[in-house]
Amino acid sequence: MAHQLSFDLPAKPALGREDFFVAPSNAMAVALLDPQFAWPSGKLVLTGPKGAGKSHLAHVWASQTGARIIPAAKLTAGAVPELSHGPIAVEDVPQIAADPERQNALFHLHNLVLAQGHALVMTGQPAPNLWGLTLPDLQSRVQAATHAELQPPDDQLLAVVLAKLFNDRQITPKPDVIPYLVAHMDRSFAAAAQMVRRLDHLSLAEKRSLTRPLAVRVLSESREKETENDAAASG
Repeated sequence: MAHQLSFDLPAKPALGREDFFVAPSNAMAVALLDPQFAWPSGKLVLTGPKGAGKSHLAHVWASQTGARIIPAAKLTAGAVPELSHGPIAVEDVPQIAADPERQNALFHLHNLVLAQGHALVMTGQPAPNLWGLTLPDLQSRVQAATHAELQPPDDQLLAVVLAKLFNDRQITPKPDVIPYLVAHMDRSFAAAAQMVRRLDHLSLAEKRSLTRPLAVRVLSESREKETENDAAASG
């Protein structure tokens, strides 16, 4: 079979409110991020597995409130005074658990933002008590925030996530592909992202439509690889 070069180009995600599907697993987080909801502490921690929609919801909140968004890993002490003049979302805070300088910057940003009456959102994958921040005063302030957790997807949400991931890559699978994947794949956002990326890559490389037989093949290859990895780990 003829192959062509394929490039894993980054998909441009749709981050509007109309692109976010509300399901039981995320309804509480969506409600808490409504601009009309006043968090008792003035701050909110948003957690959930990779791909669950933390960044999407942060962007929706930012568009509704005029907030700025910054990755925790890019936060500097020099930027704190300017960033504290309005609401702000700091993403992936656990990534700075081993970085005292950025933790100190976030600590001062936290205090200045709240002192000026603005709102603060912080995101991370695990529950806030597991972020492992080495600055005790920052860790205690994180744990004092209102907490919204995104849960793993149910069938309906997983189908919508797959459809959105395909749409982000501007590809259209055959109608029976998504129902098949929902019934047979691992039930996680990370698995959905990996599956869509692999199907896109393979369909481009082999110049094939995105069909159920292709999905069956990719799932089978994934399971074989998992079995090999498990055998290697146990050996």
